Amino acid sequence: MSAGRNINSKSKEWGTPEKYVNAVIDFFGEIDLDPCSNPNSIVNAETEFVLPVDGLKESWEPYKRVYVNPPYGIDKERKTSIKNWLEKCVESREKFGCEILALIPVATNTGHWKKSIFGKADAICFLADTRLKFLVNGKNGGKGAPMACCIVYWGAYNKLFKEVFSKYGSCVDIRELKG
Repeated sequence: MSAGRNINSKSKEWGTPEKYVNAVIDFFGEIDLDPCSNPNSIVNAETEFVLPVDGLKESWEPYKRVYVNPPYGIDKERKTSIKNWLEKCVESREKFGCEILALIPVATNTGHWKKSIFGKADAICFLADTRLKFLVNGKNGGKGAPMACCIVYWGAYNKLFKEVFSKYGSCVDIRELKG
């Protein structure tokens, strides 16, 4: 179980759809790091960590523009989950000043949202795609996601974030939650 839902896929590699890769590039210009890439990724970041290189264990310094589409579900072998990736986003923003975009499931009732997004992130775009179609092996044709998804932003360019991502959904500035 995860956030009240059954985990219905053994795959943890949900490839980012091309339109969102393009939006991330429109926002950043270039992507310096994709810390949770896979051999079929179309992100084409300057640096890509692909297992066995573990993006959770490697430092995200000196990378300034980081795009994260974390493995969904729980990796029992590595004992990791989306929670760990969100914690790494917050840590890398605070320690190194990384600008970070993350494509994740909307699960506002979870502890990892309360700990790593509310009060830590700067903006969220709740994507209008009701069943986001992730890539499978780098190609279109995947089933729709069983959950709503969003892009979370940790960084200083909220106005640009809203300009770029508002065409994909509803953008919310959450800086006032930083109390």
